[in-house]
Amino acid sequence: MFGGLATAPVNSPHLRKSGSRAVVSDFGDEVGNDVEEDFLQTEANGVKNSSTTMSTVDIMPSPVLLWRFKVLLFFIWGFICCKVGWDSVMRMSADLRDLFLYEAFLYYNPLLLVTMMVWLWGVNLWVFAQSNVNYVKIFDLDQDHLTHREVWKCATWMTIIVPTSMTAYLYLYSHGEVSLAASQPVLLYIAVAMILIFPFDIFYLSSRYYLLRTLWRIVLPLQAISFSDFFLADILTSMAKVFSDLERSVCRMVHRQVATIAWFEADSVCGSHSGAIPLVLVLPYLFRLFQCLRQYKDTREKTALFNALKYSTAVPVIFLSALKYHVLPGSWTNFYRPLWLLSSVLNSLYSFYWDITRDWDLSCFTRIFKFNRPHLCSYLFHGRRWVYVWVIGSNLILRCTWTYKLSAHLRHNYLTVFAITVLEMLRRFQWAFFRVENEWNKMNSKSNIQLSEKDNTNEEAKSLISNDHNV
Repeated sequence: MFGGLATAPVNSPHLRKSGSRAVVSDFGDEVGNDVEEDFLQTEANGVKNSSTTMSTVDIMPSPVLLWRFKVLLFFIWGFICCKVGWDSVMRMSADLRDLFLYEAFLYYNPLLLVTMMVWLWGVNLWVFAQSNVNYVKIFDLDQDHLTHREVWKCATWMTIIVPTSMTAYLYLYSHGEVSLAASQPVLLYIAVAMILIFPFDIFYLSSRYYLLRTLWRIVLPLQAISFSDFFLADILTSMAKVFSDLERSVCRMVHRQVATIAWFEADSVCGSHSGAIPLVLVLPYLFRLFQCLRQYKDTREKTALFNALKYSTAVPVIFLSALKYHVLPGSWTNFYRPLWLLSSVLNSLYSFYWDITRDWDLSCFTRIFKFNRPHLCSYLFHGRRWVYVWVIGSNLILRCTWTYKLSAHLRHNYLTVFAITVLEMLRRFQWAFFRVENEWNKMNSKSNIQLSEKDNTNEEAKSLISNDHNV
């Protein structure tokens, strides 16, 4: 009853669905059974595959959950670094605490500022990607260029590694391991240099090569100046303080003054009165000056000479400030200080004028924030008048305060100078938006002119051909 096989007539209605025709041959039964078995087998395999896929999806966590977990680990790591660093500083005696913090700040301040600039550059690339600005064409990048996500990934690792090394430096020094503490910034600087020049195809080789090649073209402008050349050179002028601190840090490492107070003498080789400080500060401006002269040689445009004059106004600001430590106090107060003030005002106003009238295009000022898709940033910034007021006003104020950083005799309060350097990088960050937008508008206008000339040439050719036929 339950286990036997029941037979039915060939034309039994139980072997076919309602509305279908009767099957009248055994061959038809076999084909029908085979098709039905194949269908059932396929359906079973599909269910099995879908269940396997569903089980795999269930095992893998969602990207949002992974991102939240990474952020949680990042904040835990940051809290541990802050806690260990604070406890290490509090272990030191009060009379050496400020000196030691200043030295630690000197070694790690340049790399922290570079990390901040990488984060900001990632934001720039994200805005360019959201809008219609083709930054790949503007900077002449290859297909393997870093996107904003990859730039942020590099910035994340830099944010982890640099504070970790600084925390280890504070901890080891406070616990009496002076030699191990002194090795921390040295190893970090060596690691950064090795990663930049590593010749193998890892760590974004093409992008590292592009950066090093552009830096080489900036140092030796022996060829035609591209947009990426002078764009990066302009950014380097905002990082002059970073290079000055790098020079002093490397100087102390070479002279084995790390984790000591022997460098505290201002007149020492690596002291605050060193003649290498103004030389390093002025280098980015000289590089940009030579670029402008090279551009004038290639194009014969007088605008390049006026731009070179702008960068030359930074030279007296830097060297007149450095003279305070090498001239008599009376000479500084009566003669050199007024010259320094005059050159500072001239440099700030000239640079501000050039930003507004040359580097930016005020006729389409916020077009770069017109995103392809609806976004809060596009709603807040695109076509808003307050953006004009903010960018122009902040650019003027920060151009004036930037002179403070270029003056060696005003650099005793390192926290104030650090804050001003951060503000200058933020100014350069917002400057990059409108400078790239202006260049993109120029490229579009040139391409439109070329297209119109090509169309006019085609129309003239057609008219000549029609006239020949008429003749």
